[in-house]
Amino acid sequence: MTKFRPLHDRVVVRRLEGELKTAGGIIIPDTAKEKPMEGEVVAVGAGARNEQGQVVALDVKAGDRVLFGKWSGTEVKIDGEELLIMKESDILGIVAA
Repeated sequence: MTKFRPLHDRVVVRRLEGELKTAGGIIIPDTAKEKPMEGEVVAVGAGARNEQGQVVALDVKAGDRVLFGKWSGTEVKIDGEELLIMKESDILGIVAA
C-alpha cells in the first residue's frame, strides 16, 4: 500500500485469512466461510484530538495483529487489494505475538 494515509483516529487493516477446515477436518467452501475478524494493521492516522485540541496518538501501529468486531469498518479496494478502514475504537484488542 503506497499512496493512502488514513486521517485522525482511523486505521487501515488487512484481513488475515481464516481457516479452510473445521476442527473435525471438514473443508469449508468459500460461500459458507465467515470473514475473519483478525487482521494486520497496515497504516494508522495521526490520532484524534481531545477536548483541549491536542492530538492523542493511537495505541495501535502498523504491523500489529488485531481483533475487530464482525461488522467493523468499511471495505475498500486500494491498489487492487481489499482492505478495511475503521476507527481505532472498533478494534477490540492487539494479539500478542
